[in-house]
Amino acid sequence: MAELAQIAASFGHLLHAAGVPVTPERSARFATAITLAAPQDLTQLYWLGRVTLITAHEQIDIYDRVFAQVFRGIIDMADFRGDSANQAPPAAAPTGERRPGDPERTGESNNNPRGTNATPGARDDDEDGADEASMLAAMSTDERLSNKDFAAVTEEELLLIRQLIERLPLVPPMRKGRRERPHAAGRRLDIRKTLRGSHRTGGDPVKLVKRARVPRPRRIVFIADISGSMEPYARVYLHLARGGVLAIGAEAFVFATRLTRLTRALSINNPDAAYRKAAAAAPDWSGGTRIGETLMRFINDYGRRGVARGAVLVIISDGWEIEDPALVRISMERLSRLAHHVIWVNPRKAVTSFEPLTGGMAAALPYVDTFVSGHSLRALEDVVRAIQASAVDRAPRSQPAAKHIGLSHAQR
Repeated sequence: MAELAQIAASFGHLLHAAGVPVTPERSARFATAITLAAPQDLTQLYWLGRVTLITAHEQIDIYDRVFAQVFRGIIDMADFRGDSANQAPPAAAPTGERRPGDPERTGESNNNPRGTNATPGARDDDEDGADEASMLAAMSTDERLSNKDFAAVTEEELLLIRQLIERLPLVPPMRKGRRERPHAAGRRLDIRKTLRGSHRTGGDPVKLVKRARVPRPRRIVFIADISGSMEPYARVYLHLARGGVLAIGAEAFVFATRLTRLTRALSINNPDAAYRKAAAAAPDWSGGTRIGETLMRFINDYGRRGVARGAVLVIISDGWEIEDPALVRISMERLSRLAHHVIWVNPRKAVTSFEPLTGGMAAALPYVDTFVSGHSLRALEDVVRAIQASAVDRAPRSQPAAKHIGLSHAQR
């Protein structure tokens, strides 16, 4: 039963890394349940793990994905029942109920329940020794995806990236508060509140109330390009924008040929419903690109009203402009005066030979404070660090130039 204990412990560890608080005691309970119940198929194994490892309804979604990743095509229940190794296992799920073992969710066929997207068809006997390597590969998902370009990820990997992005520590930069508030470490005496409090002590100001300018978080504004060339990256940054909207009250906009505000749509607690509503609100998804026109629309409709004033702008675009780049230059010049810090994320920057020669990118770059690639999970960390580092006041520009952060794709 050493293999059983190792599988139970590894599965519990992977669940814990994905966000489900699995303890060693629960992993041991899972192994004991398998021994006592002797599951006949993956459906029974699924329910044994579900009743012993998870504690809340919101953990079911994560459990389903990790279960499909770990157990599908990796272990054979015949190994624990003593059956013949050549006997084909039964169907993974009963008709009418679709769980992680269902062929439609894993890309398998009914004729080969043990096949996967990576290894289609029935496995050869020589592949039996690859089970341990497959388990280790499943447990190192974070490392495998950290340097993979977002444009090359599969739909299953995109689900895992979504979970990893939700764990990124998105902390807004702080600014000095404009108004003084009561603060224990304040230096200025609040005479009015001090005298008001002295009424309780017979007119003696026993407690001195002091005031200070308390730091306040800066507003973060995400403006993502959802044109055809940016569609693979826009899906990922929509997750980051939703995390910012829910966690720190950020603003989220997308554009292709028109500007769409998605802050309200992404504020829905149900992520799937939020993304469906966001997709329905942006009819120009995967269309052309009018950067200058949409940025000017943002300035006129939202920027001057306070959304961009003193904020940190995170613009995600490859800089391809189908209109006159001069409008991009004018828009960026105005945004640089309104915003506290402008961060431009261009996935094309990851290429070693990249030069900002496209009309829109060349026009915008002089007014960008931080220029990053953000093409992978590791590069996405550069974006998060740039947001946190933007708390420092920028020096007045004599000759505008962007600060480059992050390594190139070849250096990673």
